[in-house]
Amino acid sequence: MTMPEFVSGLKKSRTIFLPFGSTEEHGDHLPLDTDTMQVYAVVREAARLHPAFVAPPLHYGICRSTSAHPGTVGIAPDTLRSLARDLVCGYYDQGLKNFILISGHAGKTHVGALVEVGEEMLKKYADIRIAVINEYEFCYRAGRKAGMVETEGDSHAGEVETARIQYLHPGLVKGTSPREFPDFPEYILVRNKTAYWPGGVWGDPVAATPEKGERLVRLSAAALAEFVRNFETFSER
Repeated sequence: MTMPEFVSGLKKSRTIFLPFGSTEEHGDHLPLDTDTMQVYAVVREAARLHPAFVAPPLHYGICRSTSAHPGTVGIAPDTLRSLARDLVCGYYDQGLKNFILISGHAGKTHVGALVEVGEEMLKKYADIRIAVINEYEFCYRAGRKAGMVETEGDSHAGEVETARIQYLHPGLVKGTSPREFPDFPEYILVRNKTAYWPGGVWGDPVAATPEKGERLVRLSAAALAEFVRNFETFSER
């Protein structure tokens, strides 16, 4: 997008997707950039269905459960909050008003940090709208409703993510990984996380197909586009 195209875009929309991903393990078969690839593809498709700006994605996030797995490189919560804060303020100064902080990385600590920034921005700007979305939830919910997702509790490098990367970037899928679910103790924090989650898969990659991945991308994008339509007219009580 050029400078004149940005100015022209403001006449069509004051809404922007800020996509957040991660660089972390996704089993033995998916690339480290899986979260970023998925969310960026989905928001671009959603913006095609309903006009909105799409910011360049952030390829790093807070990776707690996968921090000990090879290839995972996370950032500190303070770093993520600072980056998100600066991006919202920067785009607000450029004329954007409706901000959708959308994460392809579903870590609770990661998404929670984005929520914290959203709350700050509501206090800072009286005319801003803020939404924080875990994109995987949109996709999983839409897929289950359509009867497509077979694996209950599928989450990370499993059926959904494998199917979407098979569709989006088939050359980057290196075989598959066994069905797996982590076995972390309830409530207790552990140091050696790979002892409780050796393969880094949360679900069943074997159930994935490229055809399923294409439909899941389109279902999630359509749900997001509908959300944006409602979001742009949302008025607090």
